Amino acid sequence: MNANLIRSVIYITALCALYLSMAMFLPALVDLYYGHRDWQVFALSGFLVGGIAGAAALATRGPPPAFNKRFGFLLVNVLWLMFSLVGAIPLFLAEYKTSFAQALFESISGITTTGSTIMVGLDKQPPGILLWRSLLCWLGGIGIVGLGLFVLPFLKVGGASIFKLESTETNDKPFARLASFTRAFLAVYILLTIACTVAYDVAGMSHFDALNHALSTVATAGFSTHDASFAFWKDNQAILVICTIFLTISSLPFSVLILLAMRGRLDTLRDPQIMVFLGYLGGIAVALGVYHHLRNSVELDDALIHSFFNIASILSTGGFSSDDYTLWGPFAVMLVFFASAMGGCSGSTSGGIKSYRFVVMFNTARAGINKLIYPNAIYPVRYGTLIVDADTQRGVFLFLGLFLFLWVLGSLGMTLLGYDVVTSFSGVLTCLANVGPGIGPIIGPVGNFSTISDPALYLLSVLMLLGRLEILTVLVLLTPIFWRH
Repeated sequence: MNANLIRSVIYITALCALYLSMAMFLPALVDLYYGHRDWQVFALSGFLVGGIAGAAALATRGPPPAFNKRFGFLLVNVLWLMFSLVGAIPLFLAEYKTSFAQALFESISGITTTGSTIMVGLDKQPPGILLWRSLLCWLGGIGIVGLGLFVLPFLKVGGASIFKLESTETNDKPFARLASFTRAFLAVYILLTIACTVAYDVAGMSHFDALNHALSTVATAGFSTHDASFAFWKDNQAILVICTIFLTISSLPFSVLILLAMRGRLDTLRDPQIMVFLGYLGGIAVALGVYHHLRNSVELDDALIHSFFNIASILSTGGFSSDDYTLWGPFAVMLVFFASAMGGCSGSTSGGIKSYRFVVMFNTARAGINKLIYPNAIYPVRYGTLIVDADTQRGVFLFLGLFLFLWVLGSLGMTLLGYDVVTSFSGVLTCLANVGPGIGPIIGPVGNFSTISDPALYLLSVLMLLGRLEILTVLVLLTPIFWRH
């Protein structure tokens, strides 16, 4: 491994840690304002991380190497590991007592926008730690979109060049220069957050709740300031509708949102993955709502609002809940279970398998079946008007195979640690797909991960990172050939 490459990775990581340390002073100021002594924890953590990061940046400063695949893979993994560890420091040192495994799990859950939590009694927690959790989600969302739009396409990870699949190649990029594209993305992300905050506030949330939930909603993360999550406002239909709308918008490709917001490009909405995502979101939500109405004698409008909210939350991997949908009936449990793996669109903050992969898999299967009937005919696999190359098709199925393999392997690990089959399978799935809540009485929509043992939390933390980094980005580091010169 080239020494200059490692030096550059450390330098960039140190700069990012420096920015993250600066964010710690926001919850410090909030706690100081409300007179809670956790402000000292956040201030100390900020100075400690900032000092170490600043020293590391000065010590490793130098010309960067050419951006190649080896550099990209290593940088992505080190950055996300740093974010996870640094984010855990104030959580571990705060007045709320946690083990290091719990603090790390909470930090990774925020940074990966998963939304699973080990914290209980959120309604009575000091504002600083609640804001820090929400900031981790929001900053993680920025990193995730940046990863999906700028890095993974170059690394060809996840089975596809996302730029190609989102029609953002050189001739169709929203902006000619990367810097302009980045500024546009940040502008859209921040404006969405502001709009969501104002909407929540007008609909009846407190100012603090509105800000925290907006940060978490736009990042499709799922951290709340209340143990009950959105069930705290279950009778306020306006809040549920607002959250559903913003979760759905944030599940769309941000490249499309940028083109739509900045240039009025309505044609970008014809992206096949958007149609597929909105199609299965609407179909599942309507089916679940009608089922809930008929089986449990709930008013149809109320059933549909809660159904759309919870399905949008699951498919966007938002992780919020407005009701214990596991009590709606067995059909509801099964629908939610399968929906947990599906996810939103590529280039968004959502996780899961993602809709563009379903498009590629369906068209690959259709072309294969047609080939059986007419062996000599040529049936290209298409994504909209684009032809999907063989490497992309192979990568999509490789990702799906590894996703299923890790799901089974992780579930076996959880049962080995003593957990029941439902908790094991749903816990591993919700972490690998970055969804948030699982199924069952322990980690279901009205439960959390507070009673999960430290070894199991370490396992689930690794799975959250694997799922967020598209699996292959992490596994490539385990191959001997990666470390050869």
